[in-house]
Amino acid sequence: MTEPTRVALDPFGADIPAESARLRALGPVVPVELPGGIPAWAPTGYDTLKSLILDPRVSKDPRQHWSLWSEVGQHPAWGWVLGWVGVVNMLSTYGPDHTRLRKLVAPSFTARRTEAMRARVEQITAELLESLDTTAAAAEPAGTVDLRDGYAHPLPMRLICELFGVPDDLVGDTGRLIAAIMDTSDPSPEHAAFVQEQIGTVLGKLIGFKTENPGDDLTTELIKVRDEEGDRLSDEELLYTLLLVIGAGFETTVNLIGNAVVALLTHPEQLAAVRSGEIGWDAVVDEVLRVHPSIATLPLRFAVTDITVDGVTIPAGDAIVTTYAAAGYDPEHYGADATEFNASRGADDHLAFGIGVHRCIGAPLAKVEALTALPALFERYPDLQLAVKPDELRQVPSFIAYGWQEIPVRLHG
Repeated sequence: MTEPTRVALDPFGADIPAESARLRALGPVVPVELPGGIPAWAPTGYDTLKSLILDPRVSKDPRQHWSLWSEVGQHPAWGWVLGWVGVVNMLSTYGPDHTRLRKLVAPSFTARRTEAMRARVEQITAELLESLDTTAAAAEPAGTVDLRDGYAHPLPMRLICELFGVPDDLVGDTGRLIAAIMDTSDPSPEHAAFVQEQIGTVLGKLIGFKTENPGDDLTTELIKVRDEEGDRLSDEELLYTLLLVIGAGFETTVNLIGNAVVALLTHPEQLAAVRSGEIGWDAVVDEVLRVHPSIATLPLRFAVTDITVDGVTIPAGDAIVTTYAAAGYDPEHYGADATEFNASRGADDHLAFGIGVHRCIGAPLAKVEALTALPALFERYPDLQLAVKPDELRQVPSFIAYGWQEIPVRLHG
């Protein structure tokens, strides 16, 4: 079989909307090359992506279904992907294994338990707003702060660390570990080795600490499952389940809050409509998730058998990326202005949280955090504005994550 010509995805994710448009022009499913030269297929439209996510012939288990799994070690530049598929958790399992692992974590994120966390979310939000004033007063120039560093990041970070009992001396290392995994701009073997070493070191320390100091937290609960019901959770699964749920539990919400702030500050007429009540905050969050999804492209899924989509056949064993951003920009589904932020659009059918058995279990908590943080911020700072031009904002160096490295703002105009 002739190897198809592949389009290399930008490892920096510098212009995700433009890249999505270029791929869509090539067809419904396009052969692409991920950082380091990993071959994959990229769906370019909403319906195509949705059908593949829901297709039982699409797996997330590389050990069973990726034809190149045994070759990963032969390609030093492929090592970065092991942080995504070289782990054993809900993100990289299929069928009964996925169901078993999901059932261990899902009870901690039910609607009832999420609602019970609302008061703590509100308390942390209030504390961070107070801190912003202090930071701004000492800043040069006065009144300017990095909203990502001072607000969007610490809210979900503090909450997820409290939920999992992460001790204070591991919080910084945990944040840096997740940032390193999200960074796809460096496919070097050294970066990949650093990430793998840090997973074992940082999360190993967490497991050791909570084994010696059990508490009312989710890490302790998972350790009990491992120790008391070893057939349900192995040491490896415990480590990588913590990696997934802690990482996904804060990094994606950081970008959701940050992306929403930037979207509203660069669309003042829509911000005014939100302030007047014409547009609700729920609609804002849905539209942000559609047009600026916290995860733009997620590696990897795998074709269990040959799958033909719109006349294109993905061979059995080939990898598929989950293209949430491309789906949100699909003009056939969202109209000719699909790349534009429009909070009155009504985009509650976005795929940013996934769909089906792999839908994000933390989605309700992420929405509670965003729907608390955003109204509180804009109520406290009605004259909030960006401190730089929009085109000076820098995307995080990743084709996976979609967010800003810094969000400089002036709190009082």
